[in-house]
Amino acid sequence: MKRGALPLNALRAFEATARLGRMTDAAEALGVTYSAVSRQIRGLEAQLGVALFEGPRNRLKPSREALVLLEPLTEAFDGIEEAVNRVIQDRRSTIDVSCSGTLMMRWLIPRLLGFQRAHPEIEVRLTANDGPVEFRRQRLDAAIRVGRPPWELPSAITLFEEQVGPVARPDLVRAVAGPADLTVLPRLHTRTRLSAWPDWSAAAGLSLPPGGQEYEHFYFMLEAATAGLGVAIAPRVLVQDDLDSGRLAAPFGFVDSGLAYVLLLPQDARPEVRVFGTWLRDAAGAVSLPVAGAAI
Repeated sequence: MKRGALPLNALRAFEATARLGRMTDAAEALGVTYSAVSRQIRGLEAQLGVALFEGPRNRLKPSREALVLLEPLTEAFDGIEEAVNRVIQDRRSTIDVSCSGTLMMRWLIPRLLGFQRAHPEIEVRLTANDGPVEFRRQRLDAAIRVGRPPWELPSAITLFEEQVGPVARPDLVRAVAGPADLTVLPRLHTRTRLSAWPDWSAAAGLSLPPGGQEYEHFYFMLEAATAGLGVAIAPRVLVQDDLDSGRLAAPFGFVDSGLAYVLLLPQDARPEVRVFGTWLRDAAGAVSLPVAGAAI
């Protein structure tokens, strides 16, 4: 079939249905009705002379012929989408950056004013996410992640090594003389890093009993600590501003966790994305992260 005769709308309907698994989901993704998707696929099947799906409507299974079409179609539509987005983004100098919600609220956003003043022609749009990075699929220009090196992506810029330690409101730890005294204080946990207290206790040579209050998100746990509800194990970069302002205290300093915060960029990153990367690296370099207080 020649390019000029390709039924592009029908191919889009088929690709979305095969990728998402249901015509209803495909219709929502394409912004059309269910009947429009169904009609397009029936027409495509008639034009190709093959059945593209098998099974009931709510559990469609692509046929063998459909699988031959699906992968190259998805790659083609991804390429078209990326090219169009790149034209739009190049015109308005907008970059999309992804990082964890806690890092975004407690470190990145408070420093973005400096970037805006230095580069008013570049708009930074933030998305809260700390999962795997797929630049093309997620429409991302850059991502900040925390993990254990090495990183698979070739363009990974280390921002800072992570250091962790117990933090609490100053009046709560004023009478605490040593790490062992933490057993008398309420301990705060987060579901996103349940090993934080055991890991720190092992590094400190302590054996702390189980127990304490658990929070769903890191940000909630840190807010509980600043409210005086207990003591939390926190990365220093997330509480640096609170330490500087006196809202939190770190009576026993911090130890290396073995993790690192890195900036991930695609290999074909646009110039304005690299400008942001350079600024972010410099901003991270300005963060003082030596071990503080009475070392363990």
